[in-house]
Amino acid sequence: MPATRDAKTRLAQARTRLVLDRPFLGALVLQLPLVEGGDWCRTTATDTQSFYYNPAYIDRLTGEEVQSVLCHEALHCALLHLHRRGHRARGRWDVACDYAANCLLVAEDMILPQGALYEPKFADLTAEEIYPCLDEMEDKRTQDLHLYGDSSGQEDSAAGPRPLSQAKQNAMAATWQARVSRALDATRQAGRLSGNFERHFSPQLMPRLPWRQLLARYAGTLARDDYSYQRTSTRREGPAIYPSLRGREVDLVTALDVSGSVSDTEIAEFVGEVNAIKGTLRARITLLACDQELSSDSPKVFEPWETLEPPTKVSGGGGTSFRPVFEWVNGQDRMPDLLLYFTDAQGRYPEAEPPYPVLWLVKGRASVPWGERIQLN
Repeated sequence: MPATRDAKTRLAQARTRLVLDRPFLGALVLQLPLVEGGDWCRTTATDTQSFYYNPAYIDRLTGEEVQSVLCHEALHCALLHLHRRGHRARGRWDVACDYAANCLLVAEDMILPQGALYEPKFADLTAEEIYPCLDEMEDKRTQDLHLYGDSSGQEDSAAGPRPLSQAKQNAMAATWQARVSRALDATRQAGRLSGNFERHFSPQLMPRLPWRQLLARYAGTLARDDYSYQRTSTRREGPAIYPSLRGREVDLVTALDVSGSVSDTEIAEFVGEVNAIKGTLRARITLLACDQELSSDSPKVFEPWETLEPPTKVSGGGGTSFRPVFEWVNGQDRMPDLLLYFTDAQGRYPEAEPPYPVLWLVKGRASVPWGERIQLN
């Protein structure tokens, strides 16, 4: 029992140190009550509600390593790792999440415990970006337990905390987003938020409505049937002008970043999504492919009844400039109703915002200077 009390005391002292020295991480760590785990907990664990620990394991760590394991579990919660797995393989996803969390900690000059998963090549990558880089047969084990809504895939967690219901999991995800937002604001106002955390957490808090829903919101407003009081025929009897129902075709410009940072597969998937909604929106689409300049087969125009096809040349090689697309639009005799740009958002932008709406569908964490940004991954 003395070892148990000592472990909890060391954890409490480490949390206090984090609040003083690393306020953003400290604010997150304080959201997880300290709970001693049973035999099922070999090191540490979280279910997004508590920090579970093995006292003997904590006793073996240095003070800096204790801070590190506290932050490791808090980052899993703050980054919504336990909610973003989707249909990915459980073990492989857990390993990707550990790499992502530990890379963030190393970037903050924190000391990882022995055996923690860390690869410099994964620095600044999300778990989704790390996942496909892992060999499915690679024998890696996470330093902790990730307690999902069930105990499948974690043989040692079967005797752990009761699984969270799906409703509780969703509620905890929303709760952690609110906690991260408050911690970011407070630390930013105090001038103590590192650029490392600014880059990783700010995009996470952006609205993540399905981009097809947002596109439909824009284009549906533009394309809706409306009534016109315009006189349509001089042969109509009488002086009265009656309203007539008329429809409007949406003029949509779609731009693809083919600089090499967006894969051919992703471009094909994006084109497929646009095809899935263009008919219902009665959209006439002008497709442009661009890296530093427009591709040789741009533009291509597709009527609402035609199937949108990706450009024949989608493998760029140089940097990215968004200016050629906007310069092309400026050279036309009319403005589009909407410009939809699929990109990683890293490139040269026009100096001035255009007078028409722009939706950026962004793969990655880069920000945009104007327009509406929609996070894809």
